[in-house]
Amino acid sequence: MAEATAGSSGPVRTSPFADAPVYFVAIALSAVVLVPIAYVVLSGFRTTGQIAANPVAFPHPWVIHNYVNVITSGSFWRQIGNSLIVATIATSLVVGVSALAAYPLSRLVFRGREAIYTFFTFGLLFPVAVAALPLYLLLRQFGLLESLLGVALPEAAFGIPITIIILRPFMRSIPVELEDAAAMDGCGRFGFFWRILLPLSRPALVTVIVLSVVTSWNNYILPFLVLNDPNHWTLPLGVASYSGVHSADSAGILAFTTLSMVPALLFFMAAERRIVGGLSGAVKG
Repeated sequence: MAEATAGSSGPVRTSPFADAPVYFVAIALSAVVLVPIAYVVLSGFRTTGQIAANPVAFPHPWVIHNYVNVITSGSFWRQIGNSLIVATIATSLVVGVSALAAYPLSRLVFRGREAIYTFFTFGLLFPVAVAALPLYLLLRQFGLLESLLGVALPEAAFGIPITIIILRPFMRSIPVELEDAAAMDGCGRFGFFWRILLPLSRPALVTVIVLSVVTSWNNYILPFLVLNDPNHWTLPLGVASYSGVHSADSAGILAFTTLSMVPALLFFMAAERRIVGGLSGAVKG
């Protein structure tokens, strides 16, 4: 039998342990994220005395009154409503304004286009904490203190740069032939944007919607800066206030923290696949 020559082609066999380091890193990173969340959730089913006696243990017996107390609290649902209002307003502004800005920055050629895009990228380097004082004075001048709109507008302003950065390459990847065909059929630029570009950019739009909602839901600095009335508080302020008032009730604090994460977590999980698709399309563009 003839021996195979060095140049012969054949299936390349890889060791079953070749990807072991990758899986190890993935499992380690997952543990870093999931273990603290699991600890918070499970500790909410314990009493403060049990946590003090044995901080790391499974609930035995399981106690549900911590979660029941939070769910039956009127302030908790009011804070969820406030957070939902702020997230809805901020996300609508972020997506609407960013889509309108990303369209000319991706499809049109004009002088200063890259300079404008660079200006938006600089917005990523501008932290909210630095703008706290001038932002407070500006909101007071416009009478937006103690207003959910006064929280939503700055959140939208700080969310626009990253949204444009995600949408621009995705919109740029849409074939030019589609725009030419639409023009031949009598479709203007806005018609192309509304009827063709936005539907084709749906994966990227879903991505920025989810990122905007989750960011708004978890935002603490802006609500803390603008809102003082407990009736106007969002969930992050509610968690901080509950932790201060019930500082001796560790189990209750952990239960409140768990329930405050649930809405944003469920929303993120429901759109996880679309987020990956949108970001992949943006990178390819």
